[in-house]
Amino acid sequence: MTDSSDREQAGLKIIEQLGWGQNEGVRELDEDLWRIISEANFGTIWARPGLSLRDRELICISILIAIGAHGVAIHFKHAHNLGITDDELKEIIIQTIPYAGLPRALSAMALFRRIQQGAELEL
Repeated sequence: MTDSSDREQAGLKIIEQLGWGQNEGVRELDEDLWRIISEANFGTIWARPGLSLRDRELICISILIAIGAHGVAIHFKHAHNLGITDDELKEIIIQTIPYAGLPRALSAMALFRRIQQGAELEL
């Protein structure tokens, strides 16, 4: 196996642990983007030692809220796969208020509630 193939397999394993299947939504959007995300983001960065997958997910959710990224929705939807509770997600949102601002927290909470109510994910 090549290094690229090893990274892709490591990334796909992490994506599977997150509960995202094979991240088909991104793959349908663009195959090259999917491969870069699978290899570089998940197969290289998320696969590093030093933090648990749960800790990485908590950090990722916090950052996505802080930058106002709608992509946090997939993390809200599947966080329970790593043992993260709805109460913890709510607390993460609240903790972003002094650092990212109330508007970002309000947007994140509204998105979180829509996901809780079964809204479909959109990229």
